[in-house]
Amino acid sequence: MARHGETTFNAERRFQGHSPRAVLTPRGIGEARALADAAAGERLAALYASPLARARQTAAIVGERVGLEPIVDARFAETETGDWTERLYDEVDRDLYAAWQHAGDGWRFPRGESLNEQQERVLAGLDDVTRRGDLPALIVCHRGTIRVALCHADERGLDAFSEIDVPNGGLVRL
Repeated sequence: MARHGETTFNAERRFQGHSPRAVLTPRGIGEARALADAAAGERLAALYASPLARARQTAAIVGERVGLEPIVDARFAETETGDWTERLYDEVDRDLYAAWQHAGDGWRFPRGESLNEQQERVLAGLDDVTRRGDLPALIVCHRGTIRVALCHADERGLDAFSEIDVPNGGLVRL
């Protein structure tokens, strides 16, 4: 799994969720190119992407380098952040923001998705990728998507969510 390159929203410290307006910055394009170089040495059989613009843009750069057309799968989208989508981190109530910083099994974004719901759809997507058998595969997605996948293998479950750091353009092996 790989996280998309830096976006304008990352630079502004803004919640992205399912926003279509978060696009790669020049730095993010560079990160996507570096990811593409790293992926080129992996002999990928398949490339998947979240349907969100920032992931599709990153996957297109990777796909061009490795000779694969990205397969878009909505199950690899970022957490739906509901009322927080497109809001600056500093605009969110301090107590709620602190709760998000310690997000775990019971966390749900206001009028958005729970981490449990996101994890269920991500794991279903990963299961289908594995069953298709075109491996190794790369999934270009989001920090939250990668976090919930990694939490599945952590004995603390989703309580480990906030402790997992995935930089923009970062590649994580499952």
